[in-house]
Amino acid sequence: MMKTAYMDYNATAPILPSAASAMADAINLVGNPSSVHRLGREARAKMEAARDAVAALVNAPRDWVIFTSGGTEADALALDGVDCERVLVSAVEHAAVLNARADVEVIAVDANGLIDLTALENMLDGRSTLISVMAANNETGVIQPVKDVVALARKYGALVHCDAVQAVGKTPFDMLALDLDMVSLSAHKIGGPQGVGALVKREGITLNAVQRGGGQERSLRGGTENLIGIIGFGAAAKEVMDFSSIEVLRDLLETQTKTRGAKVLGETVERLPNTSCFAFEGLPSERQVMALDLAGVMVSAGSACSSGTVKASHVLKAMKVDEELANCAIRVSLGWGSTKDDVEMFVEAWSKLVERVQTRKSSRSNAA
Repeated sequence: MMKTAYMDYNATAPILPSAASAMADAINLVGNPSSVHRLGREARAKMEAARDAVAALVNAPRDWVIFTSGGTEADALALDGVDCERVLVSAVEHAAVLNARADVEVIAVDANGLIDLTALENMLDGRSTLISVMAANNETGVIQPVKDVVALARKYGALVHCDAVQAVGKTPFDMLALDLDMVSLSAHKIGGPQGVGALVKREGITLNAVQRGGGQERSLRGGTENLIGIIGFGAAAKEVMDFSSIEVLRDLLETQTKTRGAKVLGETVERLPNTSCFAFEGLPSERQVMALDLAGVMVSAGSACSSGTVKASHVLKAMKVDEELANCAIRVSLGWGSTKDDVEMFVEAWSKLVERVQTRKSSRSNAA
């Protein structure tokens, strides 16, 4: 069997054993959580225990947690469900935020992908406004100054939504300490199952349901809850991971790639400990991803991937990264199962690619 190295945790993390075990047990639950009989109450109790765990993950009251089908739906509920005159979003947000509604106004970022606070303040004018800024970028790992954004929002009476899908579980995150109004989460980014997430909404904020139906999730998300997925989400939320050892692996990988000529994007500012986005000029992203896959190493293009195609990265474009260099960027993201062997396997396979490019360049130069 071919040896592999999975290094695409920001796309989806392998499911944690504790989450898989909890979900296996949950398959045998018979009752609908909305039923009032004994089996329904048992199912409800399991679901509410998971709600407690997810709330604790971001230090929020349990009643603020609304389960959804994932981070995208949570973002849609926050942005499309809010009743306000304006919605401002950073230029490096996930497509789930940028495309949540047609009338979003985009806030510029600097060369590191950090939101331009001066530009944000210049956009605020006292009208009812929702600001949406991610906690950490999915491509570069750059951590946004969320506390500063909230301070500006309070000055002008605006609300703040934070897509914390990539940050939670990898770096400290406290919804109450940050004074956030709404936070989006996704189970499969922290080792839970795909197809379940949550919007954590502060009490007193009125939203219009995007998915209407029954009275589930305080009438904000109609439909029978994904009980098995929610239980898996709760189990994953209870896992406390030490990412310091993962950061050591990420730094080792970056040291090895930089000595061979790679440029790490966003490295001068605070980033997630598991994420590296770097480029090697002359080696297109798609070629790197495909060649590494053939070598058993799984990474993503630094650009956004959709339906198996590689598109120009709006994140790198917003950071004003040179287009030619941006087209050569890839993202490596590590997680709970990552090892030094994975890093060594990546470096070996990637170095061979670089050597081939350098050999061709040298041959063309000599021929000239």
